[in-house]
Amino acid sequence: MNHANFLETEDIHVLMKKYSVPCIISLLVASLYNIVDQIFIANADYLGSFGNAANTVVYPLTIVALSIAVMIGDGACAFVSISLGADRKENAGKSVGNAISLTLIVSLFITLLYLLFASPIVTAFGGKVNEETFLLSKEYFFWITMGIPFYMFGQAMNPIIRSDGSPKLAMRFTLAGCFANLILDPIFIYPLHMGMKGAAIATIIGQIVTAVFSGIYVSKMRMVKLNKDSFFLDFSIIKQSLHLGMTSFLSQISIVASMMAIQNMIMKYGALDPVFGLEEYAQIPMAVLGIVMKFFQIVISISVGLAAGCIPVVGYNIGAGRKDRAKDLFTLLLKFEALTGLVALIIVEVFPSALISIFGAANESAYYTMFAVKCFRTYLCMMIFATINKGTFIYLQSLGKALSSTILSLIREIVLGVFLPILLPLFFGLDGVLYSMPVADFITFMLSVIIIAKTYRELSAISIPIPAAD
Repeated sequence: MNHANFLETEDIHVLMKKYSVPCIISLLVASLYNIVDQIFIANADYLGSFGNAANTVVYPLTIVALSIAVMIGDGACAFVSISLGADRKENAGKSVGNAISLTLIVSLFITLLYLLFASPIVTAFGGKVNEETFLLSKEYFFWITMGIPFYMFGQAMNPIIRSDGSPKLAMRFTLAGCFANLILDPIFIYPLHMGMKGAAIATIIGQIVTAVFSGIYVSKMRMVKLNKDSFFLDFSIIKQSLHLGMTSFLSQISIVASMMAIQNMIMKYGALDPVFGLEEYAQIPMAVLGIVMKFFQIVISISVGLAAGCIPVVGYNIGAGRKDRAKDLFTLLLKFEALTGLVALIIVEVFPSALISIFGAANESAYYTMFAVKCFRTYLCMMIFATINKGTFIYLQSLGKALSSTILSLIREIVLGVFLPILLPLFFGLDGVLYSMPVADFITFMLSVIIIAKTYRELSAISIPIPAAD
């Protein structure tokens, strides 16, 4: 009997809890690296909203690295799970070894690129909203860049460790790094007065901790065996794995494309506002946007974690020909995605002032709080649709339907996510930027409903072939 047979026989509720909960926690912890930095930065009186805005400028640039890491890691995770389900263990080992090699190569390339083009990159993401924000952005960006190889390795290995049947260990490795960051951040920022540099170095140390633990585990995996040949790049396996991880890539990189458009529109239309057009308040919309996006990232981490945790279970059952279990898991996933969105919606609509107070609102002007409340309530008013959309995208990926998943993601994240923030401000000014997110989520949900219905019909069919990527 296959040693991973429990993925085919265990109750799906139990499996979802076993795999999704650790995945959610791992993703939440990963997103908390930047959020923790922003909280401590915002509450340091010598940094305040200027440091907050600088953190917002750099944030999407860290997501570029994360998006590539999760594409490699989630793709390998899906490929490994399908290979194990079909009893093709050698392919599973090659996929993991190739994922490690590819992550190291790409991470070093991104680090070099960021170091060479720091100023134009920071400028492209709205760093020149005012001089103080620009200087702080460049300082934070330089140090964060130095940790990218460790960050990418830890994030890419996390789903691979889950696919090896150790979701709790994957979670603990990420938690260890986050705790290190959480302890060091206030020390470096407050008594040592290291500012943005201190926040970044604390983050890097946490990333190193996660990377080291992950590396030790991968060197002695349980269900996947590695040898020297596993690390030589096999472009056939890389192509298949990256194809399966494309949706994870798009779900993250979309934040970059969207935030680049949004941050530039915030800078452009904020300068036309009678309040935010003043030099002393120019950074407020950028700082507030970053805070709202951080909350959104927390919610989406739960949404993505719910779905990504299902990848090994769905992949194995599809590989073993059990579409009935894949269908039941899809139903369970959609219910939890909707519940996640509902809870998030209640929080942003009822408690926006409490949320903004965590990020140093007491030290800022009334304009800061007023804009933040409006931003929370408007920008995130379609959270239920947003979480269902994310869950659907990733679940399609786990079924091997990379093409359908990619098309949906492209429409939501690139077409609507970039086009609407540019179009709507032409009619509604600064408010148009805030309308872009809910409008995009509503339109995408209408498309997702069609794909969900089609997926249910396919999973209800009698024939049970092992899927080829579309």
